[in-house]
Amino acid sequence: MNEDETRGSGTTAESGDAGVMVMVMMGSDSDLPIMRECIETLRDFGVSHEVTITSAHRSLDRTVSITKEAGARGVRVIIAAAGGAAHLAGVVAAATVLPVIGVPCGGSALSGVDALYSTVQMPPGVPVACVGINAARNAALLAIAILATSDPELGARLARYRRRLAQEVETKHNRVIEALAAPK
Repeated sequence: MNEDETRGSGTTAESGDAGVMVMVMMGSDSDLPIMRECIETLRDFGVSHEVTITSAHRSLDRTVSITKEAGARGVRVIIAAAGGAAHLAGVVAAATVLPVIGVPCGGSALSGVDALYSTVQMPPGVPVACVGINAARNAALLAIAILATSDPELGARLARYRRRLAQEVETKHNRVIEALAAPK
């Protein structure tokens, strides 16, 4: 993040007319290299979002405060990324009824498996949707799919994106078939 993005409260907003729809929370600035793909995907889809660094352990009061205020500010989905013990998504989910998507970040001694288990093994009654280790793009796409249930235009953009993915598979298939058919 540049200096402007980390100044003040530690948040950056990229809002359209609808206000901030997705809050992206990271437990540490070291999660940014992984979460850039999430942020870029939200940007590509034109989804307004806010990014903040807050720790479930080192800044608990701030984490809970930000989370509790999110819904009143128009946030509809929260994406929480953390590595190691990765309690950020769980703490956030405990403080709100908004959908929370956890992104377990690798890089720990256990290569992110510890973060995966901490994120996916929530107790009954406090769910966290969990994507794969370092799967920041999938977190953004899941948030977009949630938002698209009440936004037909966003749903149409998501459908076009998925059609492009299918076309890319067809293109790769054709390249492989052509390569196999070529004389050696």
